[in-house]
Amino acid sequence: MSTNTSENSLKNWILLVVLTLIWGSSFILIKRGLEVFSPGEVGAYRMVAAASLLLPLSLPRLRQLSKTQVKNLLIAGMLGSFIPAFLFPIAQTQLSSSLTGVLNALTPLFVVISGALFFNTSITKRNGIGLVIAFLGVLILVTFKEGGGLDSLSQINAYALYVIAACICYSFNLHFIKARFTKLKSIEISSISLLMILPFALIYLFGGTQFSYKMATHPDAWEALGYVTLLGMVGTATALVLFNIMIKNASPFFASLVTYTIPIVAIMWGVLDGEVLLLGHYFGIAAVILGVWIGNRK
Repeated sequence: MSTNTSENSLKNWILLVVLTLIWGSSFILIKRGLEVFSPGEVGAYRMVAAASLLLPLSLPRLRQLSKTQVKNLLIAGMLGSFIPAFLFPIAQTQLSSSLTGVLNALTPLFVVISGALFFNTSITKRNGIGLVIAFLGVLILVTFKEGGGLDSLSQINAYALYVIAACICYSFNLHFIKARFTKLKSIEISSISLLMILPFALIYLFGGTQFSYKMATHPDAWEALGYVTLLGMVGTATALVLFNIMIKNASPFFASLVTYTIPIVAIMWGVLDGEVLLLGHYFGIAAVILGVWIGNRK
């Protein structure tokens, strides 16, 4: 009995470390993609790469779905993948990859807020305290100008709102999935929802952007494509599969730890890439993570 428990624990810790490295590296991969492609091109191709990798899982299950399930999976794909995939690259045109990774950690708190406002759940005193602390952290992060000094406090970086919008999408998607999908397995929801948004991503990528032209003319296009391919296939598709495995084997609290470890990797990549973090940024980062931990812990 103890041997099995030990094996499961080791497996869960390995999954946590791998997911932390994968998701924490997503923001630097977006940054690399943006060196050649527009935010829309990065977002659309990321979805194409992710959905294509999971086609062997999604296509065989497609015929078993009802029209209602197809509609709901399309909504889940839009909220949980498609829209955030565009919002993050837009944000990173004016935000560092490290700060974007920190702001992404706000997702659990928006799950609480959206649940209270739209899904009849309650906000506890602990949730409220966590929200206030995290909000103060966000305020610090968005008022310190990248590379500026203490005299730049009055300048708000509104691009942080794109990350917050993505977190809100994630939070609504979580409640939507919980309310609408009781029979489908989590891996089916992930793979088929990506399949549902694949046509939209393809149409936009090849019909509404200069993606094909850049691939034919830009000298660094293939290198950037490799980064975004890695982002889609590993950072989205593979990570979803691994996270589903961890959810099955570990407690919800353990699974939620990845929320706090992702920013650490994102910050490490940012610092290694020469991104400048001021003392105020570190205070903001600490406040966000502390607030999310207080508001999300059981």
